Amino acid sequence: MLLARPRILAALAVIFAPLAIITFSWLGEIRRSQELEPLMAEAAARHNLPLCLVRAVVWRESDFDSKAVGTSGERGLMQVTPGAAHDWAEATRNRSFQNSDLFDPQTNLAAGTWYLNRAMKRWSNADQPEVFALAEYNAGITHARRWAREKSNLRAEDFLQSIDFPTTKAYVRSILRRADLYAAGKNPGPLDSVNRSLVLQKEKWKKKIIPN
Repeated sequence: MLLARPRILAALAVIFAPLAIITFSWLGEIRRSQELEPLMAEAAARHNLPLCLVRAVVWRESDFDSKAVGTSGERGLMQVTPGAAHDWAEATRNRSFQNSDLFDPQTNLAAGTWYLNRAMKRWSNADQPEVFALAEYNAGITHARRWAREKSNLRAEDFLQSIDFPTTKAYVRSILRRADLYAAGKNPGPLDSVNRSLVLQKEKWKKKIIPN
């Protein structure tokens, strides 16, 4: 019996340690989201974007980590590229902008929401402009226009079917689902955080095999 006890404790540790890590990560996500809420709300309001959408993009892009760096040089909360940031800086006459400023939450949100709003305006004639804008945000305007031309009208459902980048299609759908949860006043549970990590790993693997 005495010999069995350490084995039982070891088995419990194997079971509960991952759960503890998942829960800790989830609580960290909620804390970071709450801390950033005023800045996200300010940026969303400035560019007439739904807060739930901005919040979902930040979650998907960086998990609310202002120091996040992407595989293609994207930086900060909304994973803004230096090129897109310089477009924003030029449009807003921000002559003091430096690429390192993208790690500042307020600056990153300002640039990211400006870019997203520009895409939303571009697709304002669509039935769901956010679907087209998110695809552009992820894959660029050239690909978004190609997918839109494959259909005779700007219906989001048809547009999603035209997207031939699996990673972009998954990106758009995950943000839309998350935005709906936020709009309903819900905080997704710990398993959603795990799912995000698994999806990102899967996308990295796909990009290595089938680059966008």
